[in-house]
Amino acid sequence: MKKIILSVVSVAILFACSKEETTTPQLSLNDQFNVSAEGWTADFADYPVGEETFYELSHKKDAKLPAPLDTTKKAFRISGNNHSDDLFMFITKKMTGLKANQSYKGTFEVEFATSAADSSVGVGGSPAGSVYMGIGLTSIEPKKVANTTTKSYEMNIKKMQQATSGQDMKVIGNVGNGTSEFKYKIVKRTGEFTGKSDANGNIWVIVGTDSGFEATTTLYYTGVKVNLQEVTATATK
Repeated sequence: MKKIILSVVSVAILFACSKEETTTPQLSLNDQFNVSAEGWTADFADYPVGEETFYELSHKKDAKLPAPLDTTKKAFRISGNNHSDDLFMFITKKMTGLKANQSYKGTFEVEFATSAADSSVGVGGSPAGSVYMGIGLTSIEPKKVANTTTKSYEMNIKKMQQATSGQDMKVIGNVGNGTSEFKYKIVKRTGEFTGKSDANGNIWVIVGTDSGFEATTTLYYTGVKVNLQEVTATATK
């Protein structure tokens, strides 16, 4: 009788373990930041180490949208003053449960509020046309790293360089608000990018801006959608 009970318990334990190890692939995300920004983080690169205050770097997950937008709604606010003529500002999130070392094509929709008027002119470039929006998928977590030679922060991925796409990011437009007025308006940018998961089936989504406008850019991300599809051959990014 004891052997029978032990056998039943063993089978139950094995079944429970197999259930725990089965993970549903996270092939899409539809994050609306008015509801939640869980799992998203923000940071900056392409600026001197220790100059966060001078560059006025800040981000907040639950910031209120600015007027004339609905100020009762929340967004992921990110802001910086581009003294280096090349400030990179980004948000990122990990997607899990994918096949290991598998290529995925991501279809992106990025929604954000911007006050930069189209065709506007500013220091070093346009506050709209010289601030480039990019997307990417990476097999490592995008992070800034300190370059001990230049004493500045750089990215650990091959990101976009202003208007030029990189191996790990693609330019999909700029931050113009689609009007001739400097007022906040919610706009969307879309694009596709192919990246590869890591050995554990994780992939990181990155959305960011690289700026040639030498003054302050403040954006309010309101939502990010990404749909992943397996690819069997090397895709052009």
